[in-house]
Parts: sequence; structure tokens; C-alpha cells
Amino acid sequence: MAGTPVPTPTPAPPMGWNSWDCYGTTVTEAEVIANAEFMAEHLLPYGWDTVVVDIDWADPTARSHGYNADAPLHIDDWGRLVPDPVRFPSAADGAGFGPLAQRLHGLGLRFGIHTMRGIPRRAVVAGAPILGTEARAADVADATNVCEWNPDMLGLDHTHPAAQAYYDSTLALYAEWGVDFIKADDMLWPYQAADIEAYARAIARSGRDIQLSLSPGRDLSLARLAHLREHATMWRICDDLWDDWSDVEANFARFARWAPHASPAGWPDGDMLPLGRIGLRAERGEPRDDRLTPAERQSLLTLWIVARSPLMVGGDLPSSDPATIALLQNADALAVLRDAVSSREVFRERDLVVWTADGRAGERYAAVFHLGGAPVSLVLDAGDLALTPDGEVRELWSGADVPLEPVAVQSDAARGVAPGSAALRLALPPHGSALLRQRVG
Repeated sequence: MAGTPVPTPTPAPPMGWNSWDCYGTTVTEAEVIANAEFMAEHLLPYGWDTVVVDIDWADPTARSHGYNADAPLHIDDWGRLVPDPVRFPSAADGAGFGPLAQRLHGLGLRFGIHTMRGIPRRAVVAGAPILGTEARAADVADATNVCEWNPDMLGLDHTHPAAQAYYDSTLALYAEWGVDFIKADDMLWPYQAADIEAYARAIARSGRDIQLSLSPGRDLSLARLAHLREHATMWRICDDLWDDWSDVEANFARFARWAPHASPAGWPDGDMLPLGRIGLRAERGEPRDDRLTPAERQSLLTLWIVARSPLMVGGDLPSSDPATIALLQNADALAVLRDAVSSREVFRERDLVVWTADGRAGERYAAVFHLGGAPVSLVLDAGDLALTPDGEVRELWSGADVPLEPVAVQSDAARGVAPGSAALRLALPPHGSALLRQRVG
């Protein structure tokens, strides 16, 4: 709908932690605080600043591995979801998420929550009035447009003016709590344009600068780009991503489509990073360290970084392996996320994929991926990586310098590299990668 204010641009993709991969629907206040305190101490200096409580924070019967039909969700007198005070003790006596948000703000962090499209079924059953109107929940509920995977909500009939008033009332409540970030679910598959517009309008009317993330991204078309930019900070381009290489590999093609359009006007999102200690009480799998190899973890992060996707790590931070945490503390690699422009896939043949990007201070970046299942030794032409034949090249994950070898004549040692260019040699493990930076001049 015309007249919806455009979201405040964000200069870099959001970075943070989300409770879904480790705790599913069941996260508690104590677990949120533990992860927030770990983030503030170990990751905030590297740009990780947002903590998100994922789905079903209003359900006192929440469990791992699924959702509960007719869950006794906590709602207020106006049919708005409020936190379960058993799992979130500071929410008692009508305080909602205000005390938790205040505690995280005191750590220098931003606070986020998950929401679902629509209005709670329990609000309809209870005959809840809609704040600021004469209507009740049943007047605006639309039972023909419901989420197919979560039973909690009914759709909204946006031909009724009180539908907008309901969203306005929920966002006013979240703003009162101090919410900085909202992951709004069941928005993109199928594409719910009316809800997206109404939700963005409600954020604008709340008076608080709240970043809006839209999910899930199954079958999302690039034809939606202008509408997404007009209404959201970030949007998913895939379904849920888990700790399986096939999930990661499938996002190469998606990012190749979407990454050239990543900018402060909006960020295509490859979903959460299922890294570290996950599955503790989650939707999928049992407690485990993620099943990706070290090389696959690095490749996942390299792709998300060079494509300039938001980074939301899903593992329980305090119990995750120190090597995984160290990946999240690589300042040189994360600088690519913040500062790169013109990120693009420039080569994809067989098992080799190459991305390039430019730096704001004249740097040149290249990401080289090996999708094959056996180790490989590569000899690459620097020009194919958009690198010059001279100038220092560094691999950012290892911190090692990578020499450029001038090629004067054709030779078997530098097959495929023309005279006058330079050869760059890489040895990559299965599903491995290198993230390269060249400073010129």
C-alpha cells in the first residue's frame, strides 16, 4: 500500500544470535541471558550485537520437535501474545519482555523476538477486543489464509480496518518493551503482500526503529525485490537451513541471484548459521555439535560473508566449541561483510565456484570454493579472480600470505594462465574455501 515509510537503511547486514537451532520453541530467559552475556564479552567487539528469542515464547507447554495444537498461549486483554512467565520470570505482572530487553540493552546489545503473521486463535475464542476499535478478534480473523505448519494463528482480513489496528497494537506493545528486531514468520511462502505492508506500517507507527526480518524464503522470486526493500530490513531466500552440506550447497545458486542486490536498502538472508552446539531442544535432531566439517563451516561463513547475508548464529554460544567461536571473531573476514560492494559470482564450472567483490578502500576480494568431495590443488589465473598480477594477497581465515607467481611463458606448471598474468595456487579440502584480499597501490 502506498504511503508506508521505507525502513531505516542499515549500513551493514545485521549480526547476532537466534535461539531456534539450539532451543527451538523452548528457550528460557536464563538461556537467553547466558548467550547474551557470552556475546557481549566475546563477540560484540566483532559486530555481533543482536539477540533474538525465536518462536512460541508465549506457550507454557512448548516442547522440542514440533508445535502443540491448541496451545494455551498467554495473551493479554487485547488478544496480544505475551511471554510465558514461567520460562521468562521477569515478564510477570504484565512486564512482558521489557525487563529482559532492558538487561540486554545494558550489555550493549539489541533485543529481538519472533512473531507470526495473523492473530492468535485463542484471541478469537476469547472474544478479545482490538485496542482502539469497536471490533473484536473474530471480526478481523481470516480462517482461509492460515499457516500450514504452525497451528497458533489465524490470518487477518485486511479489508477490515481493525486488522491494521491489531498489528498497530502489537507493535506498540513491542516498542514499549524495547524490542529492536522482529523476525516475522509465515510472510513469504506464499507471499503475503498485504501482511508485509500492514506490518511495516505498524512498525513505522510504533515510533521505534525496529528492524524487520521476513521468513521463510522458500521459492522467493527476485520479482519481489522492490516490494521487499520498501518494507523490510532483510528477507529469507531459502527454507530452514540445517547442519548438512546439501543445505549449504543449495544456497550457492540462490545467493548468485540475490547477492548483487544486497545493500543498505535491504539484505537477502541465507538463514541462520547452524554452527556450534545445536539441537539441545530444537525442532530437528538431538543435542550435538553441528555435523559440518571444519572446512564446511568455513565455506558456509565465506559464502554468507561474500554474499553479504545477515549473520545469525544458531548454536548455544557458551557451550560451543572454541574453534567455532574463533571463526566468528575473525575481524578481517567480517570486514568483507561490512565493507564489500559489487559482490557477485563470476565463475561456476564443475566443482569450482569463484566470487569477487570490491572494498571501499580499494581492496579486491575473491572467494574460491571447492564443492567436490576430494582434496584438490588449484592453479588459478589472478585475472579470473579480479586480482592484479602484483599486490599482496592474503587468505583471511588463516592469515597467510598467498604468493602470486608471474607467468612469462606457457608451462605445464601454470596451465591455463596466460603469459603476462600471474598464477595463484590453492590447496583446498573437500567442500573447502579460501577468502582472499588484495590491497593494491
